[in-house]
Amino acid sequence: MIWKSSPPGTEDRDILARTIFGEARGELYGGKVAVAQVIMNRVRAKTWFGNGVVSVCLSPGQFSCWNAGDPNREKIEAATEDDDAFRECLDVAERVLGAEFPDITFGSRHYHTPGATPYWSRGKTPIIQIGGHLFFNNVS
Repeated sequence: MIWKSSPPGTEDRDILARTIFGEARGELYGGKVAVAQVIMNRVRAKTWFGNGVVSVCLSPGQFSCWNAGDPNREKIEAATEDDDAFRECLDVAERVLGAEFPDITFGSRHYHTPGATPYWSRGKTPIIQIGGHLFFNNVS
């Protein structure tokens, strides 16, 4: 599932960037990095999240931007490198895939916005807030 804007052999980068774009395009650079790091923490966990970047990002119900009917789905599918925000997401994806940053989420595999209360966060304390997301590293 690579879009026209993706050079051959770059599916991980493309899907990671589109997920960042759908989940955090309004965030500052660090907020985008944090979302990408959650994805990579899930990849490294090798659990029910999936066994690679693409499967983790596209795993049903994990990142709402990929859900059918989500208003972000159309935006992430239509994004091209002509869009400054998407270009920044591509840069974040490439740099996170290259392990250029320390994990600013402290191993988090979950996050949500402060206004949301997903079932998995009940009774849990976020480890850090980065931009508009709360990050959790204590969810099993």
